[in-house]
Amino acid sequence: MTTSTRPATTWLRRFHPSEHAPVRLFCLPHAGGSASYYFPVSRALTPAADVVAVQYPGRQDRRTEPCVDDVRRLADLITAEMLPWCDRPVALFGHSLGATLGFEVALRLEAAGTTPVTLFASGRRAPSRHRENEHVHASPDAQLLTTIRRMSGTDPAVLADEELLRSILPAIRADYRAAETYRYQAGPPLTCPIEVLNGTEDPEVTETEAAAWTTHTTAACTFHSYPGGHFYLNDHAMQVIELVRERIA
Repeated sequence: MTTSTRPATTWLRRFHPSEHAPVRLFCLPHAGGSASYYFPVSRALTPAADVVAVQYPGRQDRRTEPCVDDVRRLADLITAEMLPWCDRPVALFGHSLGATLGFEVALRLEAAGTTPVTLFASGRRAPSRHRENEHVHASPDAQLLTTIRRMSGTDPAVLADEELLRSILPAIRADYRAAETYRYQAGPPLTCPIEVLNGTEDPEVTETEAAAWTTHTTAACTFHSYPGGHFYLNDHAMQVIELVRERIA
């Protein structure tokens, strides 16, 4: 399959196209995140992988489009966009909300006959584990902004710009609603390996919640811990990138 046969899409970003890379790595952002978060990953892994970052609606160049606040609906839409790009082995990397989406997309890819090489699930508890007391998506703007600042995953320049920050609140709220209302529906586990990555001080994922990822695959499930909180990635980017490089090689 060549580039010309693929339909145009607003969902996928290839910052450093690598048509001859042996593996295609799809990256799914966190709640409130965008495709550009994975620009450094794309730069570092090219040409070992053709990195494709997903752009959810409701942000950046898609800011005028309605947000999708349901994980399964979003996974359906993303999978449909990905399938024409599955002309070679594929891997999935998702952080936080992106990890849950990665799992649901992987289920759909396997159902369509494409088993990912690996699912990298970062900063998120296993799909079968949820917390009943999570209602950030329903909180007032001020409380939502406090949560965003506490998580330390947003560009400091954005955090310092109140007007800009408030302009992205609808997308952030929709993403939190998707993450917090998601409930796993029991079914066959994945057959691809899962690499679970977490920050040792992340309040969003306990050791028990992370360990439950083992129930979601019949293949190997490996765990990796890094010093830091929910966005440990920001301080350990190169270590994580090297892990990805090694696993998809």
